[in-house]
Amino acid sequence: MAKDDVKVAKELEDLPGVGEATAEKLRHAGFTSLEDLASMVPHDLAEAADIRPELAKKIIDAATDALDISYETGLEILKQREVVTKITTGSKKLDELLGGGVETQALTEFFGKFSSGKSQVGFQLSVNVQLPPEKGGLEGKVAFIDTESTFRPERIKQLAEAKGLDPQQVLENIFVMRVENSDHQILIVEKLENLLKKEPIRLIVIDSLTSQFRADYAGRGSLGERQQKLNRHVHTLQRLANKYNTAVYFTNQVMDNPGILFGDPTIPIGGHVLAHAATYRVYLRKSKEEKRIARLVDSPSLPEREVIFKVGAEGIKD
Repeated sequence: MAKDDVKVAKELEDLPGVGEATAEKLRHAGFTSLEDLASMVPHDLAEAADIRPELAKKIIDAATDALDISYETGLEILKQREVVTKITTGSKKLDELLGGGVETQALTEFFGKFSSGKSQVGFQLSVNVQLPPEKGGLEGKVAFIDTESTFRPERIKQLAEAKGLDPQQVLENIFVMRVENSDHQILIVEKLENLLKKEPIRLIVIDSLTSQFRADYAGRGSLGERQQKLNRHVHTLQRLANKYNTAVYFTNQVMDNPGILFGDPTIPIGGHVLAHAATYRVYLRKSKEEKRIARLVDSPSLPEREVIFKVGAEGIKD
């Protein structure tokens, strides 16, 4: 393919050997951009999109050639980060653990066992983001992606009243999307940009990120495909967070690692994909009564440590 031809390759159909039918196959398999294709290997692309390996290699090579290597100076990135803001969790200690609250342009993951408080933090953030800045909010709306039918408007109403907000208005500002399976979840996030363009969405909540992937890709044989799709999924979330200066909060399920003989064997689902994708990772454990223990296990700039907070009828508190 000539370099002049490469420069005009912006859509899937511009690539050599990609007609309407092949483009549809690629999109159905989750490859919607040249960036998605350039990061693949031929065998995996051929299998995922049901195309010939030779064509897969040709497509990957052309997509790679078509992409320019872009860069920004450190000063430009610093200026971009000047617009980063934080949403209060309602607990000063938990906010301090996260460096001031849940950050925009970042992916914040809370993982833990059943009833550890993951969903409650998501509900509280959905209310708090609607507060004015002086009270720890961003006066923004929420996209709530519900993968396990956990969203409870009654709980949102209770939390809104505790903050002195109009519960009807708070619920009106939360756009709830119920997920049927992992492909549906991927599609919702890819189409979410349409909503972000129209509404001042400052928080995306996914409760939980991994449950549908875990159900749809059971067994070791499907692990590779699951991780590939999960990888593209979280990269889409990060792109939206950066582009629209939005915070992304997601919960994650856990399992016990049989290889850990001493200490806590609990590890989050998602493996290295989520370990690298999440900006902040917090492990939640249930303590006595309303108390919860939060441990920051990964952050680009903050130390690993623990704090205790409470989940009560009025929400998240110290």
